[in-house]
Amino acid sequence: MKNRVTGLGGFFFKTKDPDKVKNWYKKHLGLNTDHYGCTFWWKDKEGNDCSTQWSPFKEDTTYFEPSKKQFMMNFRVENLGELLAALKEEGVAVIGDIQEYDYGKFGWILDPEGNKIELWEPVDKAFL
Repeated sequence: MKNRVTGLGGFFFKTKDPDKVKNWYKKHLGLNTDHYGCTFWWKDKEGNDCSTQWSPFKEDTTYFEPSKKQFMMNFRVENLGELLAALKEEGVAVIGDIQEYDYGKFGWILDPEGNKIELWEPVDKAFL
């Protein structure tokens, strides 16, 4: 595989009150927040529009499971199916099945400390 991770797709974290946190970041740091958090837009080296998501989750979310950590990173990848197959061959714990939406494909792995990592093969144009 030429490229595995191509960038940071998002940073997700648990909080007692996601709306309060989003409002604080909007007021004090100027984040353009919405229901999901804040989307940061940027261009890759070829000039394509790309996004990175910042999202607070309710502290009782099960989305980060089986990890018990307070955060989950999301990495942008080029070929999710091929990458997950290679990672599995390398002995990396792959969690669940690939999920596909109009804005991309998602898969999950665990790092050596049990942190759940979300891998995203994005379709950025779905957000434009």
